[in-house]
Amino acid sequence: MSRNSQLSYRIALVEDHERMAALIQRAMAMSGVAVDVFQTQASAWYGLRTGGYALAIIDRGLGDGDGLGLVRRLRAAGQQMPCLMLTARDALHDRVAGLEAGADDYLPKPFAMEELVARVRALMRRPPELRDLQLVHGDLVVSPESASLECGGERVGLAPAELQIVICLVRAEGNVVRRASLEAAAWGSHEAVTPNALDVALHRLRRKLEAIGSQLSLVNIRGLGFALRRVDVAA
Repeated sequence: MSRNSQLSYRIALVEDHERMAALIQRAMAMSGVAVDVFQTQASAWYGLRTGGYALAIIDRGLGDGDGLGLVRRLRAAGQQMPCLMLTARDALHDRVAGLEAGADDYLPKPFAMEELVARVRALMRRPPELRDLQLVHGDLVVSPESASLECGGERVGLAPAELQIVICLVRAEGNVVRRASLEAAAWGSHEAVTPNALDVALHRLRRKLEAIGSQLSLVNIRGLGFALRRVDVAA
């Protein structure tokens, strides 16, 4: 399995404080990482098991119980995604309890968003497949941290949804990605998406690929989905 196939730049945030969740989403987006927010353990349980997230940020002080319960449940189910705990508790025994429950890192409140981003990116680098945070496919290089797409020295910036779509297509390495998968990558599982939002984003990406002179094209495989491949092998 190639190194690109295991990369994911969408994480889950289990946080019931709306303003805090919005601040974290904004900070992570500026680092090229998309965030889906779950407000309860109950809603997060299904999403974390099925969403293919690279990492979960979980607040201990949730309305439906201690977030450590969710971590224990995930670990018991064999889910090994890294978990970063947020908490207002800073006592040593609380940190020890979090790590023993299966958490990978522990960040007490209040914290600087820069530190949160650094902790998240450090956890994302831990597996060997995630050490290089650039993705390469054909003549393209995708840099999530700078939200850019590069080909032969030419570089173009990407909007947040465009970045997640490109990452999804690059990870597929020329294979077809279904429309629903691209929409989920770009806008997550909660955000309402207009029927033509993906078409608009794909149109913009096609223009950007042309602008940087890539030999790869966004190909519509009718009835199946989309692929990022050379036109001469699109059939």
